Amino acid sequence: MHSIRMRTAAGLLGAAAFCLVGPARAFADIGVHPEATSYCGTDRATGLGVSATGNVPCRTALQVAAAYTKVWHGTEGAPVEVRAGGVTWKCQERHGAPNPFRQCAATQGNTRLVRLSS
Repeated sequence: MHSIRMRTAAGLLGAAAFCLVGPARAFADIGVHPEATSYCGTDRATGLGVSATGNVPCRTALQVAAAYTKVWHGTEGAPVEVRAGGVTWKCQERHGAPNPFRQCAATQGNTRLVRLSS
């Protein structure tokens, strides 16, 4: 009985760790250091998780996500520009492993990123 509880606890801890590093790992694919990313919450319209690089405040990241989700339907994966936080962002769907995700990059420099993912 004790060993079953230990294995269950270890499995749950492993799953939690995997979920917490998911957004950071996704940003690492594009050259952004994982420690420079943060999880900001959930987009209200889609329920997708919103993550951002360290120099994008979570408030701005959530504004970018909300602006993008208002216009992304029918774009067929083409880039869409939105304005949030006083900045223009270029957003589009990207292929991920295993799931696609949506990402917005500030048009001035490519280190200010916001990602929407499940």
